[in-house]
Amino acid sequence: MHELLPFLLAALALTASPGPANVSLAAMGAAFGARRSLAYQAGSVAGMVVIMAVTASGLAALLLALPGVREAAVVAGLAYILWLAWRIATAPPRSAVAVPVQPPTALGGLVMQLANPKAYAAVAALFSGFVLIEGDPLADAFWKSLVLLGPILFATTLWVHLGALLARLAKRPRLQRWINGSFAVLLVASTVVPFVT
Repeated sequence: MHELLPFLLAALALTASPGPANVSLAAMGAAFGARRSLAYQAGSVAGMVVIMAVTASGLAALLLALPGVREAAVVAGLAYILWLAWRIATAPPRSAVAVPVQPPTALGGLVMQLANPKAYAAVAALFSGFVLIEGDPLADAFWKSLVLLGPILFATTLWVHLGALLARLAKRPRLQRWINGSFAVLLVASTVVPFVT
């Protein structure tokens, strides 16, 4: 496991950097608070576990090689992200809500992560770029997945709490609406920009 430290550092950089899922986690924290975003965060982590499994098994590459699957996945993913951005942008400021608005669920976090092209690219880069266990691909994939859970949990928690902190610092409802709208725009931009560049 001589590549463990470089793998951890690369995993932390890739999982904590801004992207659709992390921006959505911060937006959930800002719109609903860290505690009410816990289910969404758990779904996001579960989505990463699924992505690790399909990437390590080669299933992702096999499915994306089928005619029309890549295009259908992109359209479905973009549609979900646009819907989620609309939901974030139109969420009322927390300080102005008398009856709590229902936050997105664990299923929402799972779908967001599965629709996140950055997640597949990051996991593929980590799994193909490092070897933790020589000569045993199954054990190597298992240990990479296990080690990768630490940075994933750290990054998802960090982004949710950053969003919640930002919303707490912005006490005025108008500023909270602006923050929600900004996160919605960032979510769409972080998803669309990779496709057009």
